[in-house]
Amino acid sequence: MKKTVLTGDRPTGRLHLGHYVGSIQNRIKLQDEADAAFYMIADVQALTDNAENPEKVRENVLEVALDNLACGLDPKKTTFFIQSQVPQIAELTVFFLNLVTVARLEQNPTVKAEMAQKGFVMSDSENTEIRKSLQYVVANEKIRNVPAGFLAYPISQSADILFCKGNIVPVGEDQKPVIEQCNEIVDTFNRLYGETFERVKHLVGDTPRLVGTDGNAKMSKSLGNCIYLSDSKDTIAQKVQSMYTDPNHIRVEDPGQVEGNVVFTYLDVFDTDKDGVAELKKQYQAGGLGDVVLKRRLTEVLEGMIAPIRARREELAKNPEAIMKILEAGTEQARRVGEQTMNEVRKALHIQYF
Repeated sequence: MKKTVLTGDRPTGRLHLGHYVGSIQNRIKLQDEADAAFYMIADVQALTDNAENPEKVRENVLEVALDNLACGLDPKKTTFFIQSQVPQIAELTVFFLNLVTVARLEQNPTVKAEMAQKGFVMSDSENTEIRKSLQYVVANEKIRNVPAGFLAYPISQSADILFCKGNIVPVGEDQKPVIEQCNEIVDTFNRLYGETFERVKHLVGDTPRLVGTDGNAKMSKSLGNCIYLSDSKDTIAQKVQSMYTDPNHIRVEDPGQVEGNVVFTYLDVFDTDKDGVAELKKQYQAGGLGDVVLKRRLTEVLEGMIAPIRARREELAKNPEAIMKILEAGTEQARRVGEQTMNEVRKALHIQYF
């Protein structure tokens, strides 16, 4: 089986450590193992909840490209392209829309979580209270106050993956339901129109979901709890200093809690000296180790990892025209691949008239 990797980012801001451990590390590894690798800047998807601010999306196209290039994604091995400039993806999305019900989209855990996070839907408790007060019609209208494009973005993502016959997708843990829905589309299309697409395998990074600096379940740009791959050392130190530790660890001599302590969570992920981290945990639990010492160590660990990425990024940013040429050349290649796929799809759908 030909191994084709598809991955991408929404251009809504710079990328952070959660992106790095959740997907980027696998992208870099897979570009040397795959038969073909594609990296998509998902500007169409970004517009599903930024339709009133397209400038934000456009400005960040270059930013996410820089982050990936600085981390080591190689345009000689990976085809970089911009989603909106590949019309075959939009065409495939239209056909896939016929294969998924609205009810199924509303059941997607990823969509439900993101709708709640972005204020498109009430919490279960709010919804229950309103129904009890006999205002169900009003509540139902508010629940459905979501752009159709946002609700249907898993269908668009399926087209993103399948336009190039992608079958491996490095994703964060929270995107697994989207891949499951993609495979439902694959199965339905193949059953109705003949074998055209392969089922897709999701590949989650060693750290499926990195908690935010505030202890929130997920590092997220919209929640403001991120350490970015372009942050300065001073900024990293400032963010580490604000990290949640153990609220009961008031004095150095007090025994401390390791579980739920964000500093230790990050040390477990990023500190390569695992024996040293284990010893720090013992000291912290026994008492006699202060949070300041731990945070200083984490700052150095993160700076050691981010500094070379930041330096490469700053160098690449000096020539934005060169980055855009990479995107232009890759987009042309993506269009050619997409047209090959669409010729097969149109034939399967019996709509090749001329």
